[in-house]
Amino acid sequence: MADPTMQTFCCHRGNGTDVSLTLMKNLNTDIYNTICIISSILGILGALYQILPRKQFSKHHKWLTFSAQRGRRITVLLAVADLMASLGVFLRSIIWLKFHNILPVEDDDSSVIFCTLSSALVQYFYTATWIWTFCYALDMQFVLKDKEINFNYYHLIAWMTPLFTTSLGLSVLYIPDANCHVSKSILTVVTRILPNYLVTYIPIAIIMIYNPVLYNQSTRDMERIITSLTGQFTAKEREIVEGVRMKFFLINLVFYVCWTPNLINGILLWLLWFDVPMAFISIVWYIMAALNPLQAFFNCMVYRRWNKGSEKIITPWSKSGSRNKTKPEISSSSGENLEEKDEALPLLRNVPTTSINQFV
Repeated sequence: MADPTMQTFCCHRGNGTDVSLTLMKNLNTDIYNTICIISSILGILGALYQILPRKQFSKHHKWLTFSAQRGRRITVLLAVADLMASLGVFLRSIIWLKFHNILPVEDDDSSVIFCTLSSALVQYFYTATWIWTFCYALDMQFVLKDKEINFNYYHLIAWMTPLFTTSLGLSVLYIPDANCHVSKSILTVVTRILPNYLVTYIPIAIIMIYNPVLYNQSTRDMERIITSLTGQFTAKEREIVEGVRMKFFLINLVFYVCWTPNLINGILLWLLWFDVPMAFISIVWYIMAALNPLQAFFNCMVYRRWNKGSEKIITPWSKSGSRNKTKPEISSSSGENLEEKDEALPLLRNVPTTSINQFV
């Protein structure tokens, strides 16, 4: 899991008595690591499923839409980041469960280095998943408004932003001596520990606020485009828009479910610093251990194309994976009078005849 409190565990134990040390004493680390292992395995499987190559079919359509192709690229990159994060949680938890040394003892530099590096990698890739989640919602807006954007910009934002935030937060926390547990004044705690919380939780909060706004706007744009293309908005068109709205809702719901416990944990720790409800916080930690890695598992369900027969997974052992690739059979029943409009707005080709969920 990606949590700033976990990253303070990597510091030398020393003689400090801060909140994170008190929390660790109330946490059953064997149960915690076991939950992490189980949930990360499910996350790894979900990410691998999402990464598997697949043939995409567009029944009743002349060709695969621009939106589907771009969306597929983003979801694969999101799954790659999820895979690396879940794998990091899995390996770290296996080692901690074996050696029972989540908190490094005094002068145990090797444990400090391992904990620091593993936490940094997990933090980096989870932050990347948050950015790719945002990029998916943002790209939907660009497609619907018929705007082009260089895909390399997404790579730049999604891989460099986590590098900056992770490096900044952990550098302030660990440099120069990784002794963040040593008793200090409140001012020192705020200047050394708080920045890591801010660079972790601010991106989550921004996405929780802004992504629903983007998806709500995308739904309105789809409704407007469908009406302009067909000249009507009947029960069929309404069903299409409701299907899109439901998919966007589930994408947002997965993000909220997986990361709201982290926000609750951070808010309670800082609001109740001198009187933290340790029993409740421990429960929140078990929930985080379960839900953070499960993001990849949930994502493979909500980001997939929902229409039955709209895609076919190509596994390495399948016959289709070893035979010559053939183009999917695509049929079209569209009217010629919509041809020019469909070329300009490929997302909504033949809108009345098939669900838009096939494309997003």
